[in-house]
Amino acid sequence: MPARELPAVLVTGAAGFTGLALARSLRDSGYRVRALVRNQARTRELEDVGAEVVVGDIRDPHAVGTALTGVRTVYHLAAVFRRAGVPDSEYREVHVDATRRLVEASAAAGVGRFVHCSTVGVHGDVQLETPANEDAPLHPGDIYQVTKLEGEHMARETAERTGVPLTVVRPGPIYGPGDRRLVKLFGGIARRRFLLLGNGSPHFQMVYIDDLVEGFRLAAETPDAVGRTYIITGGEAPTLTDLVNEIAEVAQVPAPRYKLPVWPFTLAAALCEAVCIPLGIEPPIFRRRVSFFVNNRWFDTSRARNELGFVPKMRLREGIQRTLDSYRRFGWI
Repeated sequence: MPARELPAVLVTGAAGFTGLALARSLRDSGYRVRALVRNQARTRELEDVGAEVVVGDIRDPHAVGTALTGVRTVYHLAAVFRRAGVPDSEYREVHVDATRRLVEASAAAGVGRFVHCSTVGVHGDVQLETPANEDAPLHPGDIYQVTKLEGEHMARETAERTGVPLTVVRPGPIYGPGDRRLVKLFGGIARRRFLLLGNGSPHFQMVYIDDLVEGFRLAAETPDAVGRTYIITGGEAPTLTDLVNEIAEVAQVPAPRYKLPVWPFTLAAALCEAVCIPLGIEPPIFRRRVSFFVNNRWFDTSRARNELGFVPKMRLREGIQRTLDSYRRFGWI
């Protein structure tokens, strides 16, 4: 089929780890992929996978309009990730205000499907004896999660008002080759420099990048998914102790032997934030990093399985092996 006849899709936030993986997968599947990226320096990899790149901020109506021309499906992944010195207003501008304008512009452009990427973080610490599903209580714990939840609400309200067929996806913590967000966890264990805080009993249910990308595709291509929300995670939900031990075993190092109390680190993190953040300095320790050891992330993907046919294929051990191998290959650990 000639390239001009292929269906066109737009991926926002395409220069990120997940956006690039999604763009590559869609291109391999035969779609004509347009990628909206803010940083000109991040376009090379997208061009290498055959994506058409539009450089511009998600908050720029002109860039958004250009990116939407001729597009059938939108995958909205653009987000502001947590870092020091970012005002709350910027999270809200990107996650809420820009989402509203993107849905409105999508309606004007005649977009047929819109997939909005949220996060399981909107559920906060899962205070349940069973895995949380999409209808579980929503308790976002920081400005990133709060505005991602607000963005969900805005996306739905705007889609209903404008008639855009929309689906919300809440991914679990994402991992895979080339992802930097879990380098400290994997690398700390592999280098035998990792401290386990607390009792290690909370669950930490991740999703391998290839499985997440498939979840996005299914959400966009399943007719009955319109108006629905789906949690997309991997099939295994280890406790932190089990996860740390698994990573150590794959890395062929002894597992950490000692567990330290959480409260001194929570106090130290609060003090570091109070001193560093007003100065625009990245604190050496954050309360959200400490919360990693105490928050339960345990989720039920039955809805995605039953309604989308989503079945995560990557086994945890193999995913850990591939991720560790990539970190070594890139010289990150």
